[in-house]
Amino acid sequence: MAVNGNRNGLIAALDVGSSKVCCFIARADVDGNLTVEGIGHQLSRGIKAGTVIDIEAVEESIRAAVDAAERMANETISQVYLNLSNGRPHSDAVRVEVRVGGDQVTENDIRNAVSEATKQFSRPERDIIHAIPVVYSVDGAQGIQDPRGMYGDKLGVDIHIVTTEKGPTKNLRHCLERGHLGIADTIVSPYASGLSCLVEDERDMGVTLIDMGGGTTTTAVFMEGGLVYSDVVPIGGQHVTNDISKVLLVSKGDAERLKTLFGSAIRSSSDDNETVTITPVGEHSNDDAQSIPRSMLTGIIQPRVEEIFETVRDHLITSGYDQLAGKRVVLTGGASQLQGVTELAATILNKQVRPGKPRHIKGLAEATVGPAFATCAGLLAYATQGQAHPGMLNAAMLAQSEPKSAMARVGRWLKDNF
Repeated sequence: MAVNGNRNGLIAALDVGSSKVCCFIARADVDGNLTVEGIGHQLSRGIKAGTVIDIEAVEESIRAAVDAAERMANETISQVYLNLSNGRPHSDAVRVEVRVGGDQVTENDIRNAVSEATKQFSRPERDIIHAIPVVYSVDGAQGIQDPRGMYGDKLGVDIHIVTTEKGPTKNLRHCLERGHLGIADTIVSPYASGLSCLVEDERDMGVTLIDMGGGTTTTAVFMEGGLVYSDVVPIGGQHVTNDISKVLLVSKGDAERLKTLFGSAIRSSSDDNETVTITPVGEHSNDDAQSIPRSMLTGIIQPRVEEIFETVRDHLITSGYDQLAGKRVVLTGGASQLQGVTELAATILNKQVRPGKPRHIKGLAEATVGPAFATCAGLLAYATQGQAHPGMLNAAMLAQSEPKSAMARVGRWLKDNF
């Protein structure tokens, strides 16, 4: 597909999260292969649990991350691919049937069916971010994965529609507009992460991608090569840090250090024999330092991580995709790097779990090839492969799908039919 990027083949991705803001600038060759030329990341300010709470602070974080990436790449960008984990992303399934008059099914027929589904989908308080065809039927024959070229009178399409609340999404977009950045497209975070971390066989056979961020944990289920379900849980790694800070009475900076260096999501036999040194808030002398058993730190961390996976599990069961998605789970996101998380996830979800990190993108510095940068890398992958589903409509297409004037509507009809 054609890459929708900036000038000179540049593509920019912007991941705005609760713990960090990250910008990648990449260049695509004629085959769509990407090489990252600029990277910028900053501590995120003004976002809580994925939601903008301070527009000026978010704008400053975005500006700083984009500026650092531009200086490294020695380029200036005008638009970005933006992730969305705010606005409570939600999945809905819609089925439509359209007539094709006995002719061959074309991609335009599929797109018309998807467009019709978005018109029938009535949730005025929410924005449609993705409308993805999942499975088709032709004249009642079910389970067709790609109907293009087949003959029939009626084409049925099961469509996965991903929506977000209008207000939170609009606030995030406003932050970019204040920084004079256009948006090439918006992509829900777990979809982007799946594109960067999953192999094709996993997406075909069925897999659940869990992206553990700072303020939220997002989930995506892939089957038959496509995204069929997405969800968000408003709990992430920052909640673990906050728990440590409150229980041990240490600063959030010290709590983050304790979590990263000594923390674990599961208990070990040696925890009671190992000690960790802490300095309570307001104390600065070494004489005021205290030693606690490592088991105490684990005892704070484990319940919160268990809560995350139990909530994800319950949501999957309620959605009906817990069994349909198979027994494979891929964990990514910064919070997934905590020791013991993979093992705890396997126990609670009763599935095979592996860690995931960005794949097949050249030029990533060693520090940015880990799970924490999976979403940003996936946004770049989306620019070249994310719209590969026949007839898929994304936010940018949907924004252009309704011409404003009568003349524009006539022009659209002529373009679609001749």
